[in-house]
Amino acid sequence: MVWFILAVLVFVAFSLLYLRGEDLSRYDAPPPPAPLGKPSPEHSAVLARLGEFAATGQSHRGRGRLRAIRELMDSLSDGVEFGCRFETVNDGQLRGEWVLAPGHDPRRRLLYIHVGAWFAGSPRSHRAITDRLARLTGAAVFALDYRLIPEHRRRDGIEDCRNAWRWLLVNGPEGPEVLDHGMVAGDSAGGSLTLGLLAWIRDEGLRAPDAAIAFSPSTDVTMSGPSMRSNLATDHMLGPLFGKLARIPTILLLWLTWFNNRIAPSHPDVSPLRGELAGLPPVLIQASEQEMLLDDARRYVARAQAAGSPVELQTWPHMVHVWQMFTPDLPEAEEAYANIAEFLDSAGVPVAEGGDL
Repeated sequence: MVWFILAVLVFVAFSLLYLRGEDLSRYDAPPPPAPLGKPSPEHSAVLARLGEFAATGQSHRGRGRLRAIRELMDSLSDGVEFGCRFETVNDGQLRGEWVLAPGHDPRRRLLYIHVGAWFAGSPRSHRAITDRLARLTGAAVFALDYRLIPEHRRRDGIEDCRNAWRWLLVNGPEGPEVLDHGMVAGDSAGGSLTLGLLAWIRDEGLRAPDAAIAFSPSTDVTMSGPSMRSNLATDHMLGPLFGKLARIPTILLLWLTWFNNRIAPSHPDVSPLRGELAGLPPVLIQASEQEMLLDDARRYVARAQAAGSPVELQTWPHMVHVWQMFTPDLPEAEEAYANIAEFLDSAGVPVAEGGDL
């Protein structure tokens, strides 16, 4: 019995001290007040589309569910007219596509890292965002097609992001090219990869991005932020897909995350919140006050600011997770891009005249 009790104590201690890591609740802010007013009428159409997405995820199991979600995400760009042209890149080491607006500056480049909970999404699924950023910034946008789980290790996707930045420093859409202004952006899981990439770039002594943007980033896969549960019912995208995780005991969830990622949940490579956050370039984070990842964003910004990094948070009431994807139909998405233009200008990064090519 004594050995059993000792084993249980060791198990719990290992789970909490190593897998979960430091208690970061001191960076929590009070819950935002109940939102005033109403979202735009167009927001209802967004919710209807999300209902289709949730139904697809819930009507399949196993590999069939994975395939259905991937196909549905890629179909988001079907039938949409974009202002940019898309050029596929596949040199054996790097896959993705250039997103090029008319009149773009090839010496101004932006690396975009897409969402999809590390198991879905592609450059095609995020053309609404990359097209909008390309026209807003006048930059050559490279949308990375990084390796996904479960076919690959989580660390493979991380390495793809690092290799993409090295490559982008010296290559433009026409081949080798000097970089005048560099940016990194991503959403949700891609936001996590974006923030993790910034720390790695700093540690490697590489040329840092002039600015970075993260939409609704996951910053802590220990999932310890209060909004992971308090916003479960108000998150119309992540709630239906991942709500069952909230019922799993914390310790078991930590072990499952460790098993799936093959990296401790508290490791900064997968939880950038828990790394060193000093010495970062200007970063803008946008998040919804009603989404599950709200406190991932708020904790990251609070901790980065305490470390002296110029990191800014903007929040919107009512919005769904990564509402910027629903440009140009959603007025709140266009508000977000207008704020991005102002942020880039304040960071010394040129934008297209009027914020749109």
